[in-house]
Amino acid sequence: MLVELLSSVISFICALLAVAFFTLLERKGLGYFQLRKGPNKVGLMGLPQPLADAVKLFSKELVKPTLVNVFPFLICPFMSLFLALTLWIIYNNYFLCSMGGLSMLLFLCVSSLGVYSVMGAGWFSNSKYALLGSVRAVAQSISYEVSMSLILLSCLILVGSMSLSMVMKYQVYVWIFFVNLLMLMMWFVSCVAETHRAPFDFAEGESELVSGFNIEYGGVGFAVLFMAEYGNILFMSVLVVSLFLGGVLLSGVYGMGLCVMVSLVAWLFIWVRASYPRYRYDLLMYLIWKSYLPSVLSILMFLVTFVYLMN
Repeated sequence: MLVELLSSVISFICALLAVAFFTLLERKGLGYFQLRKGPNKVGLMGLPQPLADAVKLFSKELVKPTLVNVFPFLICPFMSLFLALTLWIIYNNYFLCSMGGLSMLLFLCVSSLGVYSVMGAGWFSNSKYALLGSVRAVAQSISYEVSMSLILLSCLILVGSMSLSMVMKYQVYVWIFFVNLLMLMMWFVSCVAETHRAPFDFAEGESELVSGFNIEYGGVGFAVLFMAEYGNILFMSVLVVSLFLGGVLLSGVYGMGLCVMVSLVAWLFIWVRASYPRYRYDLLMYLIWKSYLPSVLSILMFLVTFVYLMN
């Protein structure tokens, strides 16, 4: 029990540090994409900027608008962060020993619960902009979770196990990327939509919703919501590497190859944000229900048939 707890706490601390400096990477990256400098005033080349931002946000007054339902309004951001950190116990953690090889089932359950925190953040704010943003986010998340679950199922069918560690061991001989390239592309797009990132950031559409579902949050609430969002982005990057790109077995040096590959996948989220304008909402829904879902089902049927014939 003590080893599980210690392992989880270390995972959470590392995840939060990674989130802090990923925000700096994003701001620097977007700056250079737009031919300007990013944060460069605080300390050496702006490196302590995330720490300065944290001090600023967490020292602000906690503002509670008059019309909000106070208790659930305050709880939703922390629920969102809790669920984002819970995902990190799935990867390389002693807790897996008590999961009985069902770590991917835990991932599906926890990621599905994340919808409720976003919905609650908008609903309990009692603001029409926040409510519209949360409704968009819920419809988007539920739609893309369907494709994500089926794509994940395609990888698990190939391996024959629901354990993430077994998926990575399976890739000693060949990465699933080479077998399932189309699935990897659809998985990445689904991850971008699931984490509400540009060009699918309709929950935070500032051009029509001011700031979307988080409009009434400031200071601590705002910081915690976006720590959860960036934590999900980094975990999805880890999952992309683990499911399709060999995981821990992608290099002889255990940590270095994994860190490089996860950093490259996380950088793709920033690159996509800098390159594409916001998608139209109806096209986003058509993309999943009329393009991705039939394609994923067709490939899944082929893989099931292939695995059955091979066995």
